[in-house]
Amino acid sequence: MHHGPIDLIIEVFGPHREAAYDRAILRFDRMLDDLVQELPQLRRPLERYVFHDPVARRMARAVAPFADRFVTPMAAVAGSVADEILSALVGDDVIPKAYVNNGGDIAFHLGTGQSVTSLTPVGQFEVTANSSVRGLATSGWRGRSHSLGIADAVSVAAPTAAAADVAATLIANAVDLPGHPAVTREPANEISPDTDLGNQLVTTAVGQLSAHETNKALAKGLKTARDFAARGLIHDSVLGLNGHTVTLTAKRKAADPWLNSPFAKCS
Repeated sequence: MHHGPIDLIIEVFGPHREAAYDRAILRFDRMLDDLVQELPQLRRPLERYVFHDPVARRMARAVAPFADRFVTPMAAVAGSVADEILSALVGDDVIPKAYVNNGGDIAFHLGTGQSVTSLTPVGQFEVTANSSVRGLATSGWRGRSHSLGIADAVSVAAPTAAAADVAATLIANAVDLPGHPAVTREPANEISPDTDLGNQLVTTAVGQLSAHETNKALAKGLKTARDFAARGLIHDSVLGLNGHTVTLTAKRKAADPWLNSPFAKCS
């Protein structure tokens, strides 16, 4: 399904798939028009404002735990759209498995015994039904959104796609080498006049970096990822820059299937 900047790939498994697709189409029909009504507030850091649109409310809830940093609800827009469509298509039917992929930000539903495998720019992973992870997102300066950092890609697994979306954005921002001559930056509003980032400098090119510089930048991002994991906001994260990757795997019980995921095996 496609409308404006929203481009979704959806798949539903099981006998109720056609009814699920119908519900998704019905919910999608006015989604962008309704969301646009809230855009002025969504482009500002979270304030005491009551959002009326369901997707806007998801965005606000997702960024609230991260409000100690500069972030607006727009950091969660792709993941929130994926979560909202997934909720609509699942409905009250018994659906074994479904996913909504919004440009790489993915929400998925897993019934008992089901699993899903996804390939991100920094690795492949599998999640099973008995994990609480239901969202995956990737961010970086090479992606479709602006980034304050220099990460090629940061992938995050979290309880929702909206939470993963915000966390991936902020971790990617933290992978950085401020003032480095090999990094080209421009004011965000000179590239996109309606951006929520205002005149903050966003990365437009990253030149040659030494191994030491690469690891230094990744260490900054990893510190942020550890903070988010310690607060229970995310599960796992993989950070990539200049051909190097670092991995954060949240502590779990030995029986947790995520311990066997490729997230724990990246190096």
